[in-house]
Amino acid sequence: MTANRAPMARSELAALLTDAAQSISGILTAEYPTAISRSHLHPVLGALSAGPRVVCELNDRLEGFLADEPLPTTPAGLFALASYASALGWLTESLAELTSSVDQICTRVGIPVQPPTPAPAAAASAKMKQDSNAEFAFSTMELAAIHTAAEAAGLPPADYVEVLSESLLAASRITDACMEISSGLLEDAAYVLGEATDHVWTGDGPDSLPTLVRSLLARMESAE
Repeated sequence: MTANRAPMARSELAALLTDAAQSISGILTAEYPTAISRSHLHPVLGALSAGPRVVCELNDRLEGFLADEPLPTTPAGLFALASYASALGWLTESLAELTSSVDQICTRVGIPVQPPTPAPAAAASAKMKQDSNAEFAFSTMELAAIHTAAEAAGLPPADYVEVLSESLLAASRITDACMEISSGLLEDAAYVLGEATDHVWTGDGPDSLPTLVRSLLARMESAE
């Protein structure tokens, strides 16, 4: 028979959430060496390489949390557990979406199949100018850099711009997700540390739920 462990202190619960927030925000600054032939994937490779490692770390910490307190019974413990689990689930889902986007980009450019036959330079430049007039305004120097990068990637310049745009969009999505998750964890950590009492989680309204839980519920409602 094992002795009952004392519930984790509010400071420990807040530290658990804060550490998770820092780990998630670290995904956004992760770097990954990118070959010049894969420069169109550079915006997403850092997050793609660091994300799974962070998920594993967070999962290990969650298991440790449950090992120390198999079934949290304190309001603060339940609040922290819900926040942490929501963050882990949200991050896992976001990384799955990122992986899917990168896979679609790789399929589109034919990795690892042979690169497509480059379009004639004049035709490619004309198409890029049409596209730039619609949404972007590339300078002469930028156009030259795009041509160089596209040639190294074995892609027509116009196609290179399109897949790079898709890569930047995917990077923007994972950035937004990580920032919102990290921010929510920090808000919940501050609440656990400064506001949590025996009355936490006993309210009837949505304000009694952790920030991330409320955010997820709002996302589900907007998707319906």
